[in-house]
Amino acid sequence: MDSELIIDSTPNEVHIALLEDKRLVEFNSEKDNNFSVGDIYLGRIRKIMPGLNAAFVDIGYEKDAFLHYLDLGPQFNTLVKYMKNVAAGKQIDSLLNNYDLEQDIDKGGKISSILGANQWIPVQVAKEPISTKGPRISCDISLAGRYVVMVPFSNIVSVSQKIKSSEERNRLKRLAQSIKPRNFGLIVRTVAEGKKVAEIDEDIQDLLSKWNQFYELLKTAKPPQKLLGEMDRTSTILRDMLNSGFNNIHVNDQAFFEEVKAYIRNIAPEQEEIVKLYKGKMPLFEHLGIDKQIKTVFGKTVNLQNGAYLIIEHTEALHVIDVNSGGRSKSGADQEKNALQVNMMAATEIARQLRLRDMGGIIVIDFIDMHSAIHKKELFECVRTEMKKDRAKHTILPPSKFGLIQITRQRVRPETKIITVEKCPACDGTGEIKASILLVDDIKNNMRYILTEQNEKTVSVKVHPYLEAYLTKGWFFSSIRHKWQKEFKKKIKIEGVTAYHLMEFHFFNNSGEEIKL
Repeated sequence: MDSELIIDSTPNEVHIALLEDKRLVEFNSEKDNNFSVGDIYLGRIRKIMPGLNAAFVDIGYEKDAFLHYLDLGPQFNTLVKYMKNVAAGKQIDSLLNNYDLEQDIDKGGKISSILGANQWIPVQVAKEPISTKGPRISCDISLAGRYVVMVPFSNIVSVSQKIKSSEERNRLKRLAQSIKPRNFGLIVRTVAEGKKVAEIDEDIQDLLSKWNQFYELLKTAKPPQKLLGEMDRTSTILRDMLNSGFNNIHVNDQAFFEEVKAYIRNIAPEQEEIVKLYKGKMPLFEHLGIDKQIKTVFGKTVNLQNGAYLIIEHTEALHVIDVNSGGRSKSGADQEKNALQVNMMAATEIARQLRLRDMGGIIVIDFIDMHSAIHKKELFECVRTEMKKDRAKHTILPPSKFGLIQITRQRVRPETKIITVEKCPACDGTGEIKASILLVDDIKNNMRYILTEQNEKTVSVKVHPYLEAYLTKGWFFSSIRHKWQKEFKKKIKIEGVTAYHLMEFHFFNNSGEEIKL
């Protein structure tokens, strides 16, 4: 399977699309988010909630983070002791070679007996803020690398269950035990299969350098302060998914291109050449047809082949997916066979939709009714097979008495939502028509304000391609654009964007940032 990663970087956010055989399977929009999964903060206990056996912790977010007793981790006392020793200057280096671990905390204990109000503790974001809830945090800190996950204050070594060969699992376990630092546990990841000791050791050394950064900041930190940041979403995807199946990584920003190439050079130098800088005039997502795919697959209704379709509804507690045969409905002996074909097709698309939208929590799927137990088993196995491609933790239940299949899927960040409907090009969603004859005048008046009042040296106007053709039509010196340039004595660029509706226009400065009016 060919995999491509498309990274569309703008001044305000980064859009990341993962394609498998040219089909969009994952999409992420990464804004400046200071509370990503894996980030480590020095927090302050705001409130103890004995009834919930939990605490609310201030880590700098507008809503306090939630910390349950079970998320303290068995070696919580050792973590607190380490923090105090570092702050007092008693811990001379970041390593734990001569460190005595404390006894594990009681699994059935009470949080009020361990934590107190205003206490300082290091915490790690386990789940990003979602809806009205603040982040969920843990004190069981871990550092994720490409081949291993390092767990401080532990000596346990385990190997990913996805590595099926018992011989390879034993080899990796022996290897990890021989090179692991003292009092640091290791979880060997699936991607480490077949790797040599030098590659895994290099990954461990990178994680130790991160732990050293944590140690240095801990000396003088005061809450709420970030102590260690997880990699951005792009690097995380590369770290977790990069394999020999990747054949292209397209980037449209020079600085980002150098950053990604340097990261690839570090983790997989043999694949450095797959990183390619896009320099075309057309937007990257439009050039590769991703914009069209996004508009097609997001939304309440998702069309399948031959008239079948899905209806996807979202609630606070769960997601509901209804499978409809549409024009494929038949009667008689073919009805059962037809239902199976549509359901199998829907199962493949549903697994893709869960990855695309990053839907988490409970998902209930209402497939088309089937009477054959054999067909129901086939459908269940199909769902399980398609969901194996999903990196998020999930559980799939067999079809219920009513033919429903239920899935629970890990939710650690907000669901990806894309608005696929467009405003009415005539009324802009107001229900009132604006005189289209004034559109060009509106653009010119706004441009006059930007170039004369705000004193911008150049301006780029993005409009619908039809409007672009109208503004630039004819011989260059007779076009409307040239007349504007002559009047304002400044350079004006006009670009067509197919994603815009007919009467939409936006202004951008020389740095590519939108000029808000």
